[in-house]
Amino acid sequence: MKRRSASPPSIGERAAVLEEIRNKKMARSPHAFVRGNTVHFYEQLASMDGDRLPHGPPVWICGDCHVGNLGPVADATGHVRVQIRDLDLTVIGNPAYDLIRLALSLASAARGSGLPGLTTVRMLEALTDGYECAFDHDPDEAVDDIPPPKAVQLVMKRATKRAWKHLARDRIEDTRPAIPLGKRFWPVSMDEQQAIAGLVHDDGVGSLATMVRSRDDDAEVEVVDSAYWRKGCGSLGRLRYAVLLGATERSSGDTHYCLMDIKEAVLSAAPAFPLGYTLEDEAKRVVEGARHLSPFLGERMRATRLGDRPVFIRELMPQDLKVRIDGLTTKQAMKTARFLATVVGVAHARQMDSATRAGWQAELGRHRSKTLDAPSWLWTSVVELLASHEGAYLEHCRHYTAATSPAKG
Repeated sequence: MKRRSASPPSIGERAAVLEEIRNKKMARSPHAFVRGNTVHFYEQLASMDGDRLPHGPPVWICGDCHVGNLGPVADATGHVRVQIRDLDLTVIGNPAYDLIRLALSLASAARGSGLPGLTTVRMLEALTDGYECAFDHDPDEAVDDIPPPKAVQLVMKRATKRAWKHLARDRIEDTRPAIPLGKRFWPVSMDEQQAIAGLVHDDGVGSLATMVRSRDDDAEVEVVDSAYWRKGCGSLGRLRYAVLLGATERSSGDTHYCLMDIKEAVLSAAPAFPLGYTLEDEAKRVVEGARHLSPFLGERMRATRLGDRPVFIRELMPQDLKVRIDGLTTKQAMKTARFLATVVGVAHARQMDSATRAGWQAELGRHRSKTLDAPSWLWTSVVELLASHEGAYLEHCRHYTAATSPAKG
């Protein structure tokens, strides 16, 4: 099948090219730097006064809970809800880390959108209120399907109307059964092709392609095409593959296509509670965290190995989208902050019993200011982190410019 002409890097050149792309992405804006540098985030948190932050109960946390990692997610039957959609850094840790990370992301996005500082203040107040409301009910009484604000409703409406052709155009730029090599998709070696095919046929990963309601359970699954996927920012440099599968029904002979995302799992930057056990590898950690935090996504994931690397696999559904807060008014930003914080709160709350939830609510209220509805520990943390990330961002830009500018003769 003819492919679009392009000059993607060779396998030996991937690492250097990916590093350059990552540095360029992070130089685009302070918000992009915040999203792409969780290591700096946790380094700065560790340098703060440890007694300032609330001591939360050990639950699965996202670990990288910025705005772009929340959005509509579909389950195998096609139902759509807004949940956490990226669990690469999930660990059993302090839920306060997710709240601070989300608050920093919202504050950074507000500054990048030209919203006044007063908006940031109100957003953090709305975020605090939304998060704490998630702990008011027992898990079986809590309503996961929280009514979204208008800005999120628009994304939800798009998500529920999307089909395979929309996913194909967004992800692989074509609805034909092939992945076009070029800027985003790079060629894989014969060894990589064989390893990917082995996953589908030997490790039962092919069952992910038949679990969706519209496909027969006994459909014959085969790899149609595969490519190395240049995607993301913080995760650039890890193994990542886009795999196009065809599920052919034995009765009718009809073939349904699905796009699989294979991603290498690496050590999380988020601090984890010391526990009496560890999961076998990092991929199992990611899948286990997803099942607790985002059931719709977790049920569609598998942990396995590609050669000697732990990887996790999920099908990309047409309904899986990001929530964006660009161009929002102050009022819309506040409503969106409250909603997203409630989504995160529900993900945490479903892991706690009544006594634990009550204790966590009390801990969250420590150092509540008389003039600000957001607790002082959250406000102070976000202010210090914003300043730290701004300085680190400018330094990143300086080094990037020096590295990419022509040498003076």
